[in-house]
Amino acid sequence: MGSVRKVKHIGIVACSAPGAALCYRIICTEAEKLLGERYAHPEVSMHGYPFSEYVKFIERGEWGRVADLMVASARKLAAIGADFAISPDNTIHVVFDEVVRRSPIPWLHIAEEVAKEASRRGFRRLGVLGTKYLMESNVYPSRLSKYGLEYVIPGEEDRVRINEVIFGELVYGVIRKESRDYLVEVIRGLEREGCDAVVLGCTELPLILNDEVSPLPTLDSTRILALAALREAVGQRS
Repeated sequence: MGSVRKVKHIGIVACSAPGAALCYRIICTEAEKLLGERYAHPEVSMHGYPFSEYVKFIERGEWGRVADLMVASARKLAAIGADFAISPDNTIHVVFDEVVRRSPIPWLHIAEEVAKEASRRGFRRLGVLGTKYLMESNVYPSRLSKYGLEYVIPGEEDRVRINEVIFGELVYGVIRKESRDYLVEVIRGLEREGCDAVVLGCTELPLILNDEVSPLPTLDSTRILALAALREAVGQRS
């Protein structure tokens, strides 16, 4: 008798609700292409502490407390059988290395998966959009450099305004045409700086930006991570 392929149980560590929900939906709707069965998808569990807790610690710069939340979620997910964890929130990857050291299960790194996809598609210089905490961090530079990829972030004034759009609108599911137009202009500026693609490095940015409106090809970090988790779950990761 042939062996039965084990499909791994995916654990999602949620931070903000729209991004976590989008990641979950992508996993569930894209899985049947890999599994070859209608409506099939891996077992998926999600745990999230109140978003207010994350925001409080991020704004205070108490990143160790952010790591505590992530590790506690990973432990809860491991206790109900999750084989590995992902978080579709880019910003909290600031403490990814600490979290991995303390986690009972392995993790996939969102920026690592984006870097792999950018390299596969032949991009060389990426604009990175996200919260100001993400754009000013080493989350993407540390991973992009491994693949020989250059990056550009918007100027300080734009970083502040993008952050306001994310926390003041997108995390509430509010999509404003004025904000979309502004973000498109930011991307045009990145294009003038030689970028050949833009990273949507916030899980809510795909709610307002996509290839149809962006002057540059988009790298949707939420979708890329979700598909990487699917491949990991079914044993098809390179």
